[in-house]
Order: sequence, then C-alpha cells, then structure tokens
Amino acid sequence: MDNLKFFLGIGLAVVIIFAASAVYTHIQKNTPDSSDRDVLYQVSTIDALLQGVFGGVQTVGELKHHGDFGIGTFHALDGEMTVLDGVVYQAKADGQIYTVADNQTTPFATVTYFSRDHSVTTGVPMNMTVFTSEMEKQLPSGNMIYAVRMHGTFPTIKVRSIPVQKKPYPTLPEAIKNQSVYTYVDTTGTIVGFYTPVFVKGINVPGYHIHYISDDHTKGGHILDLTVPSGTTVEYDITPGFAMALPTSGDFTGIDLSQDLSKELARVEK
Repeated sequence: MDNLKFFLGIGLAVVIIFAASAVYTHIQKNTPDSSDRDVLYQVSTIDALLQGVFGGVQTVGELKHHGDFGIGTFHALDGEMTVLDGVVYQAKADGQIYTVADNQTTPFATVTYFSRDHSVTTGVPMNMTVFTSEMEKQLPSGNMIYAVRMHGTFPTIKVRSIPVQKKPYPTLPEAIKNQSVYTYVDTTGTIVGFYTPVFVKGINVPGYHIHYISDDHTKGGHILDLTVPSGTTVEYDITPGFAMALPTSGDFTGIDLSQDLSKELARVEK
C-alpha cells in the first residue's frame, strides 16, 4: 500500500509539472518579446477601406495580441475604435461608448505597444491644422512611424463616428455623408493615434491620424478638429517595425488598389 501511495504521489507531481510547463509556454506565446513591441501592426489598408471593404477580417481578441494602443474601425464600419491600455473602445454613431468583446471583428486597425521615446510640450494653443503642421516640425525625423499620445483637458474636441453600413457597401466618402459629429467642451481624456510618413500613401493615413477617448469613457471618436492648450505634453513612441495582415478572401481580393485615392482620403479625414 505504501508503494502504491509513493507511485501515485510521483505521478501527481509529474502531472503538476507538465501542467505548469504548459501554462508557462502559453504565457510565453502570448507575451510579446522586446523586438515585437516596436512594431506597428496593421489589418488591411486604408485604400481598401476607402473603396468600401468594410467586412471584418480579424477578431479584436487577435488584434490585442499585437498591441495595447491604437485606432481603427469595426465590421460594417460600425463606429470608431480606440485602443488604450489594452482596452478596446467603440464610439458609435449614437454618441455612446462601448467596451468591445474579443469576438467582434475589424476590417482596418493599427496597434502597437506604446512606450514613450520622445515628447514635446506645446507652447501656445493650437487647432488641428496648426497642431499637425507644427508638431510635424518637432519630430526627430519625418521618415519614421510614431505612435502619438496626449492626455489633458481640451477646450474643444470635434469628433465623428459613422453608422453601421449595409451591403452592398458604399465607398467611405459616401458613407461619411451620414456621419454623426459631436463637439465636446472642456473634456478630459486621451488622444490616441499615429503619425506615418508620406511613403505609406495607400497603406495608411500619411501624417497625423488621431482618435479620442474621455477619462470617464463617455465621449470619443475620430478627431476632426480640436484645441490643444499650451503646456500639453505630446508623447511619441518611435515605431521602426511594420507588419500587415492582408485579407485572403472577400471583397479585398477583387478591388483595384492601383488608383491614387489621395483626394478621397483628404475629404474623408477632414
């Protein structure tokens, strides 16, 4: 009997060791190493989105394995995505903000792991036009990708969100004709987004592309205009790596991506 207890004890210890090893391996696989943290991970292309490729192709759960900070949209263009501190928020056209389940999908998103490399403090109040122009001059190089983050109280922020679209999907310039626009006054929160160089034209939005989420998670969306007060710290994460997941089926495979859609993009962004 004592021998049986001994062998059962050994067997249980082996099971525990293998179980612990499996858990450790799972954690390793789902934890980014240092080389992965400086990568901008992107789902699809901005030109595909401009042409109405709105079907979700990657789950939010999978997206979160590639970053804790970023922006995008959702299946059928249902609202604006903001990812902050690993939480994914959805700003819908009704003005409400929702926390997103991992099984929701995205047709276009960009994420990274934010870690500040550079910062600039604004000296004067700026609107969106002045901010994008002046802050571009403050970058160490215009040929790098940067994640951009600002936290503060903003005198005004104008944001938009697009209502869910139905098939056959329109183009993005057509879809924004029914967008909802909200202007918030003296709102406190975080601006989340990216600066990408001119050579990403057709892939992402050249220049600044930023979204907003308030601290109380009741306000947010794609920023159309804002007032950045003086004394605001603008944080930058230099992101030299780039990875893209392209859809392998659906509308993406048949669209013409050889066109120059710069004018359409400018209209959508403004």
